[in-house]
Amino acid sequence: MTTTRDVFRVFFAHLKPYRLMYGFILTLITASQVVAIIAPLFYKKFFDLLASGGVNAETAASLRGFLLIIVGIHLIQWLFKSTSDMLSVNLTPKVMSRLEQNAFASLNGHSYTFFTNNFVGSLTRRIKRLSDAFDTINDAINWTFLPTSVLIIGSIIVLSQRSPIIAVGLLTWVFLYLLASVGFSVWKIKYDEPRSAADSAASAAIAAALTNNTTIKLFSGSDHELNIFRATIERWRVAIVKSWRLGAGNEAIQWLLMIILEISVLLAAVRFWQQGLLTIGDFALLQSYLISVFMHVWDMGRTIRRCYEATANAKEMVEIMHTPHEIRDRRGAKEIKVKKGVITFRNVFFRYGKARLVLDGFNLTVKSKEKVALVGPSGAGKSTVVKLILRFHDIQKGKIIIDNQDIKKITQDSLRDAIAMVPQDPVLFHRSLMDNIRYGRREATDKEVISAATKAHCHEFISQLPDGYNTFVGERGIKLSGGERQRVAIARAILKDAPILILDEATSSLDSASEQLIQSALSELMKNKTTIVIAHRLSTILKMDRIVVVSGGKVVDQGTHSNLTKKVGIYKTLWEIQAGGFIQSLHYPVD
Repeated sequence: MTTTRDVFRVFFAHLKPYRLMYGFILTLITASQVVAIIAPLFYKKFFDLLASGGVNAETAASLRGFLLIIVGIHLIQWLFKSTSDMLSVNLTPKVMSRLEQNAFASLNGHSYTFFTNNFVGSLTRRIKRLSDAFDTINDAINWTFLPTSVLIIGSIIVLSQRSPIIAVGLLTWVFLYLLASVGFSVWKIKYDEPRSAADSAASAAIAAALTNNTTIKLFSGSDHELNIFRATIERWRVAIVKSWRLGAGNEAIQWLLMIILEISVLLAAVRFWQQGLLTIGDFALLQSYLISVFMHVWDMGRTIRRCYEATANAKEMVEIMHTPHEIRDRRGAKEIKVKKGVITFRNVFFRYGKARLVLDGFNLTVKSKEKVALVGPSGAGKSTVVKLILRFHDIQKGKIIIDNQDIKKITQDSLRDAIAMVPQDPVLFHRSLMDNIRYGRREATDKEVISAATKAHCHEFISQLPDGYNTFVGERGIKLSGGERQRVAIARAILKDAPILILDEATSSLDSASEQLIQSALSELMKNKTTIVIAHRLSTILKMDRIVVVSGGKVVDQGTHSNLTKKVGIYKTLWEIQAGGFIQSLHYPVD
């Protein structure tokens, strides 16, 4: 359970590198407030002289002298305040930037499972909330809590010299007022956290609908999605109205308490004036401090509540940052060295959480530069095998070994650098085609990118675009057809040129003509590489050195296409189904 203390620890950790500058800013703010406390003392002298000095040139000159001193005090206060403002304007964005960078890094370090269980829109909102919460709390410390503390202490010290009773009364009132504000804010946080959660749910609902906008249109689901969002946003509205009503009621009570205090203090001052204990200037001094204290304390009450609300908003992201990454490199993990590319699954057991067992004693060895196809019915575990090689999940039992190196003992980055993958449904960045292909090897030259695109038969359609390789492809590559996206993914894999290659239905989005175009590119890509293919397209399977049949999380058969089609079993059944589709596709090509 993430606490308020956890949130502040994260903030202080990110502020620590700038502690000297931050300390200087706080010193300037303190000095500015100390100077502000001095000014009312000269107002007191001004009004005392005005009340008793008589109307003459000497008194007028003295009054002008006091006004010049007051102006000088305000200018010094302005200088301190302006300098602290300028320094804070430079410092705060730096800390906010570090917070967002580290939150982003923490999110990216989480596992494949984490992202399948969370809405992207909600995660994006949480990162911004974290930095916004720091901004809110930092402003509260700099411009409310610290100045108010200095003002209260200074005012009490000065007033105690004139009337200890009034000073003690004011101190007691301020203490009780702030204690009640903090207590109310702590109590109210149980209403702020549901409001924050409802806000995240509303953001997630928007993201889900926008991401699946095409599906919504295909199934005429606009009204249905609107009803879902309406119910979500209604929960947010109810939560925020409850939170705001509580805040408004508390502020009404606080304002009434301030009125009562001011009248009480002034009545007491009148009595002390009658007794000759206070002067007219003391009234100016007292009223000046009362107004300043009221303004600061009133603002502090509101600020305390905003800080607790900001803390509630930040907790969601801090909780994610404090959640250990599911897949982590071991201490002292080394980079993998792939010379041969031999992949071995040794008695591997794997299940997703508490769900059914997906791999049940899975054993398989892929030889160096061997091309192996994994086939089997849906749910047999083929895609899981691929995810485990990439270490998107950790197995519960057994070992996965590449060139005699247990992948649990090597760094994840070096493992994935050694593997190129073309997924069934490639997702592209909303960046240029040049940037998307270059992602396979980010230091590649434009010439190398174009060469890879040419081999993958991307160059033909890219060169026809108005902006060519500088064309932005839209979110997730939506501006391209499925076949075009897949060819870009193949170009990216060609450019990466890793020793291990995984093709997950790499030609599934291609029509027969396009498939024929890139078969030569795939053959070139697979040369001298250990290759694992998950495919049902016959043109890919037929070229494999070995076909492995997977069912029930185990290898149930393996061999060449010729051998397997002579046996009665899963592969022969799949082959008969696929062969029909293949023959049909030869006569009726589909775009």
